[in-house]
Amino acid sequence: MTRLHTSAFTLLELMITLAIVATLAVFAVPSYRDHVARTHRIDAASALYRAAQFVEGAGAASGSASTLLPGMDQAPQFGAAVYRLRVLQADDSNGGYSIEAAPSETGPMRRFRAARSRCDRENGARPASPTARASAPRWRRRKLG
Repeated sequence: MTRLHTSAFTLLELMITLAIVATLAVFAVPSYRDHVARTHRIDAASALYRAAQFVEGAGAASGSASTLLPGMDQAPQFGAAVYRLRVLQADDSNGGYSIEAAPSETGPMRRFRAARSRCDRENGARPASPTARASAPRWRRRKLG
């Protein structure tokens, strides 16, 4: 009787491959999540500045701007909202306007601690709460050189 020669992977080879894939996943998944969160925060900061330009322009033209146009009230501007933007009440401490970006209740940023941020004339864009400011990335550009 002739025995057919078949080639296959051994159990050891499969276990080594599985260990390599698991090790890569342990490092890659958190890094990917951090990258996505950072991208969403950058998009929210961009939307805050865009809304601040609108509020300053509309406020100069009509005396005050209390609402944002559709599309300007979310980040990203098109597609599913990750952040919702709203104009807060003006007072002396914020220079005449304040805009808040809060994670949408169904979006991917709803679980992040430092996800809420504000923008006003006096202070620029920043995280909304003092405790979140300590752990959040800086919003302003740093000078090079």
